[in-house]
Amino acid sequence: MQLTEIRIAGFGGQGVILSAIVLGKAASIFQGAFATMTQNFGPEARGGACSAQLVLSDSPILYPYVTRPDILVVMSQEAYVRFIPELKDGGILIVEQDLVRVSDLNVSGLNREIQVYSIPATRIAEVLGKRMVLNSVMVGFFTAVTNLLDADAVGKAVADSVPPSFRELNLKAFEKGLEYGITALTATANPADAELQEQYSPE
Repeated sequence: MQLTEIRIAGFGGQGVILSAIVLGKAASIFQGAFATMTQNFGPEARGGACSAQLVLSDSPILYPYVTRPDILVVMSQEAYVRFIPELKDGGILIVEQDLVRVSDLNVSGLNREIQVYSIPATRIAEVLGKRMVLNSVMVGFFTAVTNLLDADAVGKAVADSVPPSFRELNLKAFEKGLEYGITALTATANPADAELQEQYSPE
């Protein structure tokens, strides 16, 4: 893979940092590439703003910090407002659709070539029984829509990164996110019209 800059952002308790760890582990350990990860926390660990910077490449990475992400994953409105100006023209924006309202993609020179994908990750996690696995849902969705990493490698990284007692649930969450992403990519109409998305739409 060519050098790819990724920022994942949201608030504490959403598994932002673990998401970055899983993706970095998938690339570096299970796919034979290189990865660096740095992280930032707000004043509170849970509920405060946090973000992770992830750089992936087939060759050694000389600079570990993200300057203009190719991919931006946001799980809160605050994260969207703060980081959307950084996203490269033609980049990929992935949002938690119930928590982020996407607007004005022309801000700071962004053009309409931005690819936007949304998923109700929190809602899907709640259906599975544990809101805390929303990060694994997002990781699965990321894997499908970016086609950057092998799904098998990411699945192994998920299994390797969570406590044994939660492994099965996280893998199920990963598969749900992956399935949702594949459906979004193959939907002939707007992804919001896809049957799988309708399954998780509010009543």
